[in-house]
Amino acid sequence: MGSPDAKRLGAERPDVKRLTIDSPLGKLTLSSSAGGLTALDWNLAGSHADADPVLEEAARQLHQYFAGERPGFDLPMQPHGTLFQKRVWAAMVEIPCGKTATYGGLARQLESAPRAIGGACGRNPLPIVIPCHRVVAGAGKGGYSGLGGLTTKDWLLNHEMAMAAEPVA
Repeated sequence: MGSPDAKRLGAERPDVKRLTIDSPLGKLTLSSSAGGLTALDWNLAGSHADADPVLEEAARQLHQYFAGERPGFDLPMQPHGTLFQKRVWAAMVEIPCGKTATYGGLARQLESAPRAIGGACGRNPLPIVIPCHRVVAGAGKGGYSGLGGLTTKDWLLNHEMAMAAEPVA
């Protein structure tokens, strides 16, 4: 049957394609299915190089992002989650590059609770692309579920603040 992670990543589904790319934060593995990006995972075992136009475009845009040339993403996304999680993820995409929002602020906007917003952030299958790192606590940074935790969150926020301070090519 496979592990829960293998199931989540679609390891048992032949329609799931994967591509592993290098980034300043380590190896990232992108997954797609049915014409949409479904996951971005940190340091999965092995390297993947499936041919897929969605993955190739996602890799191109991520390389531009890490080079400081792209503040956001324009990709077809199909993240798996509950209706509530998808509402939170949609709100996160609206947070501009170089800016942050608080768990409490998003909770008020979505008529929810900060803890529920944090739970949706932690279950975001497309970190960086859906910028959960832009959501912070009212007093501090909050958490980050990506590899490296708060060190990675700090790197992403500093990278974006630098991008926002300079005109993007």
